[in-house]
Amino acid sequence: MDNFLMKPKVDFAFKEIMANEKARIGFLSAVLKIKPEEIKSTQILNTYLQKVHEDDKQGILDVRILMNNDTEIDTEIQLSELKVWADRSVFYLSKMYTEQIKQGQTYDVFKKCVNISILNFTLFPKETEFYSCFQIMEKTRYFIYTDKIEFHVIELPKLPKEIRENSSDIELWAKFINAERKEELEMIATKNSYIASAYEQLQIISQDKEKRLEYEAREKAIRDYNQSMKEARETGREEGRIKGRIEGRIEGEKIGEERISKLYSLLLQNKKYDDLERSTKDYEFQKQLMREYGIIKD
Repeated sequence: MDNFLMKPKVDFAFKEIMANEKARIGFLSAVLKIKPEEIKSTQILNTYLQKVHEDDKQGILDVRILMNNDTEIDTEIQLSELKVWADRSVFYLSKMYTEQIKQGQTYDVFKKCVNISILNFTLFPKETEFYSCFQIMEKTRYFIYTDKIEFHVIELPKLPKEIRENSSDIELWAKFINAERKEELEMIATKNSYIASAYEQLQIISQDKEKRLEYEAREKAIRDYNQSMKEARETGREEGRIKGRIEGRIEGEKIGEERISKLYSLLLQNKKYDDLERSTKDYEFQKQLMREYGIIKD
């Protein structure tokens, strides 16, 4: 038996870890900030590969869990940068919420819907904390409109480099998910019994031949996708530089024409006919008038 271990942040591996009930309870307790004993039941619902478009070759493998029979939680891991992630998560959580009700039912059937996003990129560059929680709230008095919709975001790149003595459970889970070396995984597992169960599950699935093949296929799909996106960006940048030079010149000409048109219009409105005639011949005078009328600034 070799020492191969799957990386927990590959979505296939995370899905398999969540099959362990104790790990599942510990993870939800940490992210949702509730006591483990308050979680009476957890049931894994369908896990499937979400695709934004039919030609999306990567897709996102999410884990959907029903907790205490009154809360549906959808957990997703995204390794490559996706700038529209916030819009995407709103779309899928809204869809999950509205799909609960059938024709003829009343609104009291709605369960709370929670999205947990584990991101291997920075979504909020101006913020320093790795964990954020969002609810629908009144803008100035900060009271909750409804608790039926909730978003939790974990940005892995913002994690502290070292594990601190006073690390919270959610920080330990994020460090565990982000870890790639056996020594680091083992060390984190000693600090939390629920993570220890997750690590045991990781070891079991890592030695399962069929699951390992699935994991490697999934890891390859993600790697190929990231490479194709990188090449597309590089090609796009080069094409953009060429196109930008051409469009920049055209746009500059267009802006210049718009400014001149605005100046002439203002001069006509104010019956400044002499200034109008002079401005058509004297470029410096034209610029002076544009500054006077606030069309351009120094």
